[in-house]
Amino acid sequence: MKALVLIDIEKEYFDDDSDYFVGDVGDFVKRVNQLVEFCRGKGYVIIFVRHIEEDGDAFIEGTAGVEFIDGIGFRDSDVVVEKKRVSSFFNTDMGKKLEGVDEVIVCGILTNLCVRSFVEEAYDRDFDIKVIRDCCVALDKESHEFTLRDLKETREEVEFLDLVEFIE
Repeated sequence: MKALVLIDIEKEYFDDDSDYFVGDVGDFVKRVNQLVEFCRGKGYVIIFVRHIEEDGDAFIEGTAGVEFIDGIGFRDSDVVVEKKRVSSFFNTDMGKKLEGVDEVIVCGILTNLCVRSFVEEAYDRDFDIKVIRDCCVALDKESHEFTLRDLKETREEVEFLDLVEFIE
């Protein structure tokens, strides 16, 4: 079985008043939606991860910042995993949600933190992993590119593909 895991595609990152604003990501939402629809059509388990904090100045429970961005293609039938740390596995039911899954497709925000953490932890749990490069974003291009390069150099089994390569 295969799963698509979408990491932290939340409004906080798209609010230009937020310290976490990722800037103009152009066709990011369009590409992510193409990925979701492709995987949904193939029968993948669709898992949305949401970062929620109890206090602080961002990702606060009950605020608009923790909602999935408008138009992202989320359905009520999709699986939601809520986390309070960078890790999607720490003190969550992610492991249980991935039972029976052997391959995970990964995209999301931020490449260098939450996406990286998920990839490293899924790798250590022996999942086959595909990261969709152009469906991931960081606060800056350098962090994004360095993270993908470093993951590729240190975890050779992980595949890194652009959306077009993946859906062909």
